[in-house]
Amino acid sequence: MWGKIYYSVIAALLVATAWAAPHEGHDHGSHTAEHHHHLHHGKDEPHPSHDGEDACHLLAPHNADFAFSLYKKLAFHPDAEGKNVFFSPVGISMALSMLGVGAKGSTLSQIYSSLGYSGLQASQVNEGYEHLIHMLGHSQEAMQLEAGAGVAIREGFKVVDQFLKDVQHYYNSEAFSVDFSKPEIAAEEINKFIAKKTHDKITNMVKDLDSDMVMMLINYMYFRGKWDKPFDAKLTHKADFKVDKNTTVQVDMMKRTGRYDIYQDPVNQTTVMMVPYKGNTSMMIVLPDEGKMKEVEESICRHHLKSWHDKLFRSSVDLFLPKFSITATSKLNDILQDLGMTDAFSDTADFSGMTEEVKVKVSRVVHQAVLSVDEKGTEAAAATTIEIMPMSLPDNVMLNRPFLVLIVEDTTESILFMGKITNPTE
Repeated sequence: MWGKIYYSVIAALLVATAWAAPHEGHDHGSHTAEHHHHLHHGKDEPHPSHDGEDACHLLAPHNADFAFSLYKKLAFHPDAEGKNVFFSPVGISMALSMLGVGAKGSTLSQIYSSLGYSGLQASQVNEGYEHLIHMLGHSQEAMQLEAGAGVAIREGFKVVDQFLKDVQHYYNSEAFSVDFSKPEIAAEEINKFIAKKTHDKITNMVKDLDSDMVMMLINYMYFRGKWDKPFDAKLTHKADFKVDKNTTVQVDMMKRTGRYDIYQDPVNQTTVMMVPYKGNTSMMIVLPDEGKMKEVEESICRHHLKSWHDKLFRSSVDLFLPKFSITATSKLNDILQDLGMTDAFSDTADFSGMTEEVKVKVSRVVHQAVLSVDEKGTEAAAATTIEIMPMSLPDNVMLNRPFLVLIVEDTTESILFMGKITNPTE
């Protein structure tokens, strides 16, 4: 039994602004659904000798800034009131960077500006993601972490070969053709691809396709982790979770007493705690003091993460964490335009690096993420672990009101997932 499971998918739907008949003589047979392309090196092969590693870490602070900007846009949206927020910042950054491979002029500069990459070259961004995906793909036995992409192309539609080669090489992408003139069949094909990549956890994401669609870019992130120190299911009990002043729900509350890295931040009125997985990944829990969620959300940024990391200390903790499973879907068009990415959605879009056949623009950007939490790391984790506990009373961290969660991959300094658990029962 695995402890924590996270999945995310982002889809950017491209529609032609003026649909033209397919060019004669273009052999698109190499992009069938059955035959996916892989130009990316295998995960067990040595990494190509370029500056990818430096570029990967070059992206990290920009990606973290983007993560918090996006979080604030999602959390403070009127529709998000009282709801869970959950998404993959690095997955969204990766998808938009892949979109950038086919963009030119102000369309590209706006994409890069919204991601915080204005000071970077395209080669640095692309090589950074190549290295990031390569690093994430080196899953250890203890965890499964997969990232990649797909390009669904309208049958007969001519795509610039270099675009396909680049997204396959840098973004671990697979190209396949679908018949967008039959939207229901196209949606079924794309949903099959997404379901396969997320191990059947996201199965019906794409709906209501436009018959004028020419291409869809898909990015997926899949993480399945085992708690470094699993919870004992016998200690899980029913408990109240206070969603807001007027709403209390019953949850299955897990309990574990153990040694954890923790910091109580009096200035930012919050308790921060790291709950590690086996491998290089940890869950950072941020629990604002009672009634202080909004203040924490408004101020939180990557500098808080750095400061908290530096101040964490190992302590004995009684941890109470609800068991839950949530799905969050985000429509990102308005948010991305607010962040300055306007050309991509308009008739002035320049995606001539992707196709020269007709002018295309982005019609929709949709993101879906799933989060599941339970007690066990794995059956093999039944091996006895003995922790030396101090004589003093343990700190008590009771997650019985809304809290923030960040899943951080240490090697690449990536925020894989983040969000706010407002109601664990929804």
